[in-house]
Amino acid sequence: MITQLIQQIHAAAIRWSEDDGIQNSRVTFPNKLLRGGRSVLFGSTLTVGLLLGARQLSLLEPLEVSVFDRLTRMAPAPAVDQRLLIIGVTEQDLQKHGWPLSDATLAQLLQKLQSNQPRVVGLDLYRNIAQPPGQAKLTEQLRAANLIAITNVGSDPNAETVAPPPNIEDQRIGFNDLVLDPDGVVRRSLLFAETPEQEYYSFALRISLLYLAEEKPAFRYDATSMRIGKTEFRLLGKTSGGYQNLDARGYQTLLRYHGPNQLARQVSVAQVLSGEVKPEWIKDKVVLIGTTAPSIKDVFYTPYSASQTTEMMMPGIKIHGQIVSQILDSVAGKKSQYWFWSEPEKLLWLWSCSAVAGIFAWRFRHPATLAAVGLLSLGGIVGIGYGLFLQMGWIPLVEPVIGYGLTTLLVVAQRLFYSTYRDQLTGLLNRDAFLYQLRRSLKRRKAGQKNQDLAVVFLDLDQFKLINEGLGHATGDHLLISAAKRLRRALPKFSKLARVGGDEFAISLQHRTKDEITRVLDELQQIMAIPYHLEKQEVQLTVSAGLALTQAEYAHKPEDLLRDAHTAMYRAKSLGKSRYEVFATGMLKEAVERLQLESDIRQGIEAEEFLLYYQPIICLKTGRIAGFEALVRWQHHERGFMPPGLFIPLAEETGLIQPLGEWIFQQACHQAAQWQQQFPNYAALQMSINLSSSQFGQSNLIPILEQALKQAGLNGEAIKIEITESMVMGDVEAAIDLMLQIKSLGMKLSIDDFGTGYSSLSYLHRFPLDTLKVDRSFVSRMDESHEDSAIVQTIIALGQNMGMNIVAEGIEQDSQVQMLKALNCEYGQGYLFAKPLSSEAATDLLNQHPQW
Repeated sequence: MITQLIQQIHAAAIRWSEDDGIQNSRVTFPNKLLRGGRSVLFGSTLTVGLLLGARQLSLLEPLEVSVFDRLTRMAPAPAVDQRLLIIGVTEQDLQKHGWPLSDATLAQLLQKLQSNQPRVVGLDLYRNIAQPPGQAKLTEQLRAANLIAITNVGSDPNAETVAPPPNIEDQRIGFNDLVLDPDGVVRRSLLFAETPEQEYYSFALRISLLYLAEEKPAFRYDATSMRIGKTEFRLLGKTSGGYQNLDARGYQTLLRYHGPNQLARQVSVAQVLSGEVKPEWIKDKVVLIGTTAPSIKDVFYTPYSASQTTEMMMPGIKIHGQIVSQILDSVAGKKSQYWFWSEPEKLLWLWSCSAVAGIFAWRFRHPATLAAVGLLSLGGIVGIGYGLFLQMGWIPLVEPVIGYGLTTLLVVAQRLFYSTYRDQLTGLLNRDAFLYQLRRSLKRRKAGQKNQDLAVVFLDLDQFKLINEGLGHATGDHLLISAAKRLRRALPKFSKLARVGGDEFAISLQHRTKDEITRVLDELQQIMAIPYHLEKQEVQLTVSAGLALTQAEYAHKPEDLLRDAHTAMYRAKSLGKSRYEVFATGMLKEAVERLQLESDIRQGIEAEEFLLYYQPIICLKTGRIAGFEALVRWQHHERGFMPPGLFIPLAEETGLIQPLGEWIFQQACHQAAQWQQQFPNYAALQMSINLSSSQFGQSNLIPILEQALKQAGLNGEAIKIEITESMVMGDVEAAIDLMLQIKSLGMKLSIDDFGTGYSSLSYLHRFPLDTLKVDRSFVSRMDESHEDSAIVQTIIALGQNMGMNIVAEGIEQDSQVQMLKALNCEYGQGYLFAKPLSSEAATDLLNQHPQW
């Protein structure tokens, strides 16, 4: 079952990721903000939905009221209420007078009190049964107009109904207003209730109204409110505060406590009977009489009962006093009633906390940072709740805290799923997600659910590497995003598009005929060839594509289809780029051979199979050797001697040119140092060494060059670094900085193949170059083509005017030498003088001191 669940989550994640655009070609390209917004919206909405469901089941109510209790314990208690006096029947009173108190003792107590003129006496003792002696005296005292008696009307099914004392009019009787929550804690009071036959006033409400009688406040109520004078009481509903499914019948309020012990002055029955109570403690006060002895068990759990131990239980008479004090404070205009948010407000609060959690979870990726931000946010939520509680506001706290945590988990999970199945730069499917979708399509096709065949296209941006290295990686990223946008808009509905490599994309298409696919590919070629405008620069981009088609007689695997399309793409590149090729079986063999060649290059570097050959550079004025250009060759362990055209392009493409180039530089430096020692007459001999674009972009290039010079014991002036125009025309400022660092090592700089690349004359004068090399394509035709001769003449004049010397490549005829001399070209190289020579042959040539 767990395995099936994981598979379902995996499939859902893929489908969620897939929904992000390609199904509808009109969907805009998702950027990070849009993806984050969707994730936050999804996570917060799901969290709110789950918590609303939990609220309907009252699952969180125990936690919410528990938080209410803790906030009550943390909040500072109001001052002692001077309007109240509590007379408690203590254990000492029970030992002296027994229990229940006799009618005579109670009558004596009431007589003592009345002699001091209390405004109201509340008798929280059930006296419906006589306790002789002294019944007549007690009956006389109970007739006092300022005395309120209590009854239990049986609102609690488990409580016994107890009648009030006989012969007391209804307006001086109140029912027991203590209401227990499901966990047995008294947090609310039932002030008033009505039936079609009768109105019921609570004990505390009767006392309060009698106390306020001199002010004559009107008591009014309707279906939704209750008022005493101008004061409206905030009544509890089913979902007030943290309650989630409260039995809110009647007119109930949330009880504001004065603290566990500091409500009012408290004395015992014995103190009153013995005259120890001062008259001013009683006069015009509300005097409440009830039991405080623990043995009577008239005690209740309150918010102060943190662990619900008997020590923290509160006598009923004190809770009645809490209610009376709250009513009187409310009528006096004091802040004593709790207020609550409406359901829309609570929903907004919950969703806001969840949304903030989602935003932070998407924004902060590092676990420690996310945890720190989460703790601060949760502290903020609790702080807001506590701050409002001090202002008598009770808002849910457990819901938003759980919502914050749950949303964080959901968004982090979505982010992980997204990063697992989506390319972070373009927002497209990644390789794994593409293969998964392809596998699903093949299964449907095999099951007969889809009659159409499938085509997989592997697409590569031809000039991307040059642009990325020349214009910088930031520009390259923008180009990839722009290319993905175009592909997305151009593809038909129900296509799948993925980025499966640096500048490589994969597409799966449903089709009926091969013509449909070729039409799509032709359109893609045209759309992708439209120039891109990046950072005020227009960039032309073409694509090479490979196509692999399903065949009815084969059971295809998604990995094989992608591999075949990839192989066909490389065939398209080898045939001139900016085209597409359909996979044929023979291509796979070529691809395997290419992979083998890549592996052989790695092994060849380790086994030192590579050799350096040296082609002389001749001073045209003297006809003597002025230097050599180092050229790499490969003596393959099986294939024998391999020219550079067979392995250099692959080495550059795979990045192997960097370790190979480092080796070339080291070997050329050692050879130059050896010739300097062996041939003092050639002390000014210079060694020209080519750098690839990949090497030119290495961050540690300068330390590598410096270390090689140091190991060879060679002065930098003996080395000339050859670069091409395309290598320096991307980030011009960075290129200039790097060239200056090379020059600081004493080395010379030469720009190779001048005239075949950008030929940006506006920048050429800024480069710290020493040499221009005229490309062989112009030199070889200069005695046949007037145009090529003019180009050579222009390049030579340009270089000399800028203080550079000139090297002409590809000299093969004496006539070319004469023409170059006439143009004052200083140096030349080519087969007329010598082909590239091995180290030994070049040494023999130097021994001969040749002159041409």
